[in-house]
Amino acid sequence: MTNSIVNFANQHRRETGMLGLLFILVSITTIGTIEEGIEGLFNSMFLTPDNLKNLARTIGIYGIFSIGVGIVIITAGIDLSVGSLMALLGVIFLYFVTPPGTRPDSALARGIPEVSWPVAVFWILVIGTLVGFLHGLLVGKLKLQAFVVTLCGLLSYRGLARFYANDTTVNVGDASQDLSMARKLGDGSLGDVLYGNAEKGMLHNVPMTFIYLIVFAVVATIVLHRSVLGRYIFATGRNELATKYSGVNTGMVIAIAYLIAGFCTAFAAIPFCIYTGSVQPATHGAFFELYAIAAAVLGGCSLRGGEGSIPGILIGTTILIVLRNMVNLMGYPTPLSDAITGGVIFIGVLVDQHGATGFKRLFKRKPKAA
Repeated sequence: MTNSIVNFANQHRRETGMLGLLFILVSITTIGTIEEGIEGLFNSMFLTPDNLKNLARTIGIYGIFSIGVGIVIITAGIDLSVGSLMALLGVIFLYFVTPPGTRPDSALARGIPEVSWPVAVFWILVIGTLVGFLHGLLVGKLKLQAFVVTLCGLLSYRGLARFYANDTTVNVGDASQDLSMARKLGDGSLGDVLYGNAEKGMLHNVPMTFIYLIVFAVVATIVLHRSVLGRYIFATGRNELATKYSGVNTGMVIAIAYLIAGFCTAFAAIPFCIYTGSVQPATHGAFFELYAIAAAVLGGCSLRGGEGSIPGILIGTTILIVLRNMVNLMGYPTPLSDAITGGVIFIGVLVDQHGATGFKRLFKRKPKAA
């Protein structure tokens, strides 16, 4: 039994190392948020049901679009448009479910028809998937640089969102139709969907976004690690030219990877929009692409391509969310949270790839030539 565990840890060294880092962060946060007094010895703000529920909800949203970005990174690509695309899709979704009279005075905003929320969800998924496929065609078929293509998307989609909304906030509360079921599916819990809001129980502490993440993770694991397409994705990331000469349409493989990323982004945009209750185009989803890339890299996805796993991406996402929660609960200044997050990511990746000797190499002096 012990040997099998050791062999498994050696085969999944990156995921095991990140799990160790996650355990350390959870322990520090749990101990560091214990309240004062005798009763506080057995209570931690980190372990309260409300905090754990919020953590699970956030991990669900971030994990879904991080899976899409991780698959793109495995093909040796990059996607910088996630946050901006979520802002644009959030604006369009709210326009779909609100009357034209509540929107800014512009032909584009008033030209979007009001539809039922299931139809709005369908069209958001279609639009996001098509945008991702377009990115994939530009990168895979026309051989444009992924950095440039998605950077243009980062700027363009954010600009379109601000233009459509006239740089004002779009609110879910402006909807005239009944969005109670949409709220349960987007911002509610599994218990809310199955039993309603009146009852309470364990299932009411499981957010729907976390359920969606589990489904996405299972499907993505099968596709990436148990299918021919998954093997093609890894092979394209390792050596695109050799894979192409082997008879694989690498351009289409890359296009499918970006299509998956677009679908994941669109799906995550809907519950996030409902959760926030409004969309401010200038800030909605800001820096989400960087969190997705960081989660994927922490989880073992190499920016050189050809490496990565879905469990690793989930672990990386959890580390980032727990780290943000730790900074907030332990009372660190909010502007310092990004600096602390960046430092922990750097240390985690350095230790994982080079071990403790990585720090020695940074400060090791080269011997002087005789």
